[in-house]
Amino acid sequence: MPTAIAQPGQTLLNPTNHALIMIDHQSQMAFATKSIDMVQLRNNVALVAKAAKEFKVPTILTTVAEKSFSGPIFNEIKAVFPDEVAIDRTSMNTWEDPRIADRVNAIGKSKIVLAGLWTSVCIVGPALSALDQGFDVYVITDASGDVSDEAHERAVERMVQLGARPMTSLQYLLELQRDWARGETYDETVKTSIANGGAYGLGLIYAKTMFNASEGH
Repeated sequence: MPTAIAQPGQTLLNPTNHALIMIDHQSQMAFATKSIDMVQLRNNVALVAKAAKEFKVPTILTTVAEKSFSGPIFNEIKAVFPDEVAIDRTSMNTWEDPRIADRVNAIGKSKIVLAGLWTSVCIVGPALSALDQGFDVYVITDASGDVSDEAHERAVERMVQLGARPMTSLQYLLELQRDWARGETYDETVKTSIANGGAYGLGLIYAKTMFNASEGH
């Protein structure tokens, strides 16, 4: 008979046990993305970037052929990380670029969280490569997208079959907060949820405006 212990499971993410890699959120890649509405995608990408910044998660930004073909990284990311220079690649598989490997090794986290365009290329490549090398891989599926629903869904299935763990952008933020009594990040988590958390954010506005409610009390 197992014994319940009041502590989080080892597969849960926290601010210090993982690195985030945001891959190829660029205009040229976005034009053909059909599996998710682009307004929603940009909103979710902003939520993920803000969550990573708020919780001081080591974050790697990378683009492909930024100057010659694919265009700049989304403003939603640039606004959150204005001083971060994205690593620009030629390889479709981010993991095959030695500069990415060097950054991952320097960060030294065994859990890798991925988000990017397109799911079937830019995410499958590094996800399967990282899994093969012994990393725990998480994919933020609604901050990623592909040329069709079929392409996105098959890519996610393929990664899950090999051990990747899918999650959503709001789940990522709330998993990092996890306890509303964590006052040092409470205000920013609520602010991000209100700005980018959809209906959940509206609920927070209502509760705080009508009742001055607070989850931590």
